[in-house]
Amino acid sequence: MSEQTERFDQKTRRGFLAGTGAAGAVALAGCTSGPSGSDGTTGTGTTADQLSGDINITGSSTVYPLAAAVAEKFMEKHPNVNISVTPTGSGGGFSNYFCLGKSDFNNASRPITKNEKQLCNENNVDWHEITVATDALTVIVNNQNDWVDCMTLDELAQIWRADGAQKWSDVNSEWPDEEIKRFGAADTSGTFDYFKEAVLGEEANHTGDYQATEKDNLILSGVQQNKYAIGYFGFAYYQGNEEKVKALALNESGTCVKPTLANAKAGDYPLSRPLFTYPAMDSLQEEQVAEFARYFTKQSANEQLVANEIGYVPQTQEDMQEELAELNDAIAQAQE
Repeated sequence: MSEQTERFDQKTRRGFLAGTGAAGAVALAGCTSGPSGSDGTTGTGTTADQLSGDINITGSSTVYPLAAAVAEKFMEKHPNVNISVTPTGSGGGFSNYFCLGKSDFNNASRPITKNEKQLCNENNVDWHEITVATDALTVIVNNQNDWVDCMTLDELAQIWRADGAQKWSDVNSEWPDEEIKRFGAADTSGTFDYFKEAVLGEEANHTGDYQATEKDNLILSGVQQNKYAIGYFGFAYYQGNEEKVKALALNESGTCVKPTLANAKAGDYPLSRPLFTYPAMDSLQEEQVAEFARYFTKQSANEQLVANEIGYVPQTQEDMQEELAELNDAIAQAQE
């Protein structure tokens, strides 16, 4: 089991995102065959036609579009493998599925928590952690919002903390004397957990006065329909809809930095965060699960897919190879 959680300190895909968002489970079925290597074999010598079985993936709605795209590509190579990807939220996936032994992978937009580790341990579910991309969590406002283009983290905290600002003018007297309409992640979401820790800190609670959802398309439409709205979600959902809402630059240390892949990659954007998938060790005993885990890890360095089609920062080749080596060790351990 990897302990990389210590590092926590578009066919384009745009049409896919606009059509599905995180509205529900996608059961993907392979329909065309093709080799996974030049000799028609997988990394372990298994032929594509021999690889078969089901894979159940739960978890983060932020990781969902990447996982769904990777699953689709995998099944094109392995038509006898069926993969179901369900955006339950990071926490919802861990507590309701993965740690109960009901899914093979759980995607997460933040590391597995102490309580989730305990729940998994109680149910004899061991896991391996894989970093699959980096996200720039994006704060959005309505296109008609003409009073703010950049916000400090303190101003953002005033809007989102419990008992915080109710009107825009409560944050800045030059802003409209109008009620703030908030749209954000549900508390079962890793995005919620990350936002709370990165923006509000340990001393403040996230407000309950907002429209909470696991469906990023509902956050998008809510902000799009109200001039005085604000929301937050993963960068991929903004990249597919730049014309519909406005993304705010954030100021952490005196400089306004826009949410872009380049700024996230450089570490300049304040709300950059790693994204993960967690395969269950028991599931890695099954060859189709092990092969998909390897494939997902390799695809994490695919710039065309991860950056251009989905909208996240891919892993470097060096980091990917390190993740792959650790994964292969975990698979060997699981299959002993």
